[in-house]
Amino acid sequence: MSPAPTLLVTDPPVPTRAVALVLHGGRARSAAPTSARQLAGLRMRPFASSLRRGGAAEGLAVARLRYRVRGWNGADQAPVPDTRWALDELARRFPEAPVALVGHSMGGRAALYAAGYPSVVSVVALAPWIEPEDPIDQLAGRRLLVLHGSRDRMTSARRSAAYAQRVATIATSVSYVRVDGEAHAMLRRAALWHRLTTGFVLATVLGFAPAEPAADPVTKVLQEALAGQASLVV
Repeated sequence: MSPAPTLLVTDPPVPTRAVALVLHGGRARSAAPTSARQLAGLRMRPFASSLRRGGAAEGLAVARLRYRVRGWNGADQAPVPDTRWALDELARRFPEAPVALVGHSMGGRAALYAAGYPSVVSVVALAPWIEPEDPIDQLAGRRLLVLHGSRDRMTSARRSAAYAQRVATIATSVSYVRVDGEAHAMLRRAALWHRLTTGFVLATVLGFAPAEPAADPVTKVLQEALAGQASLVV
């Protein structure tokens, strides 16, 4: 029996107004099934928790997808149909609710590929795996935030920046943020990654501006990203 994707949804305590779909990373090639104990999935739990804390009271449902298999697997692009399946499920459950995609590494790539789904309004790509041939047309009219650590040795910050520059010609807004001193695991400055991700999602799907003082450097970067400033450093 072939494995099936798993979608875990946390409903807010008030009527759902918007959804954040969180996508974990994986491997270039692997037909092995995913499991709840794998690091790629565990790494995204703090992001889901941050999104719930920040948005539950305002009607944000947070969903986490676990793919069928661990790999991208070339032309199969295995996590992409899984992501579209999850978006179908969320559209049935929350009709008319706008969706933000949040993906890390391979999950960032899957989020970018699935961004053309009708309910998707924004994408946060965290240290995404980018290849030069990756398409951009599906991001027309969307808002995109790309975060990449300056010390990442697993995925290419240079390719992320180039991709963001290409998307800027068709998207509603695009911002690329270089996270100084950070590596692929997003651990050294974890709170920064969580704050920028949550703030961007809440602003793009719920319309909430950052509550912190503008003098705070993270809030300043978030405000600039929401304004569409092309390249930022934090």
